[in-house]
Amino acid sequence: MTTTEADTGAVVGFDQVTKAYGDVRAVDGLTLRLHPGETVALLGPNGAGKSTTLDLLLGLKQPDSGSVQVFGTSPREAIVAGRVGAMLQSGGLMDEVTVAELVKLAAALHPRPYEVSDVLARAGITQIADRKVNKLSGGQAQRVRFALATAGANDLIVLDEPTTGMDVSARQAFWATMREQAVQGRAVLFATHYLEEADAIADRVLVLHRGRLLADGTAAEIKAKAGARRVSFDLQGPIDEASLRALPFLTSITVSANGSGNTVRIQSTDADATVHAVYGLGVYPRNLEVAGLGLEQAFVAITEAEEAKQS
Repeated sequence: MTTTEADTGAVVGFDQVTKAYGDVRAVDGLTLRLHPGETVALLGPNGAGKSTTLDLLLGLKQPDSGSVQVFGTSPREAIVAGRVGAMLQSGGLMDEVTVAELVKLAAALHPRPYEVSDVLARAGITQIADRKVNKLSGGQAQRVRFALATAGANDLIVLDEPTTGMDVSARQAFWATMREQAVQGRAVLFATHYLEEADAIADRVLVLHRGRLLADGTAAEIKAKAGARRVSFDLQGPIDEASLRALPFLTSITVSANGSGNTVRIQSTDADATVHAVYGLGVYPRNLEVAGLGLEQAFVAITEAEEAKQS
């Protein structure tokens, strides 16, 4: 890749990267940049290419075409230099050692290690430092993986489904630590199925679909890109559901019974026109609410629209 002047400060650079498995393109012409201090969420349905993208970033796989650079070098060179820490979704941990012994080993292998006691404290595992790794719960094992990924002063932290198995308090503590890392100028890239985490944590959201980048922006920009808003209201008594489904600008509608009638939930690309048409039906909606889509609804709308284009 030719590094342009605008790219010299990039932590990660993908240029027209393609990776295929047989006839399936897991990554299809992907171009993106990550910058210092960014916390970036990588979203996509199963099979979108998230794991392959992370594998390419970490040098675990090589692209079929295009190029990947990390801090202006190959991924492998950046990792050997101790600039990248990774926490993968799964992967074996050494069983017959204690948590402290494993973290000590990770720190000893890092070119710029932290004190082991600080690593344990940051990951919230000081109290289980003397426990054998094979005696850990799923959430505890995830926190140990996090400790291994942050045992030294990395400039890029890559996380694949990092909070799987963690309880609410552990997840909150984890993300507080990640925010501290970003404030210190480190780039944080994480793939997650918890879209509420992406909405709350990420400065930037990347949406992958069939290996292509569909959307790149803040969570608010991604929501706006979906081009729809949520409308909900209650109707008392019997309703003409066919007339509701014929309302203009609908992208989806659900009708569910409540104690005194029905609750109607709609997604509309023109909420004002849809609400006006509701009153035109001669009904009186109660508890009317109009709001923007949440990130999860926006994500679904964007990917479903892409599926419709490709079908």
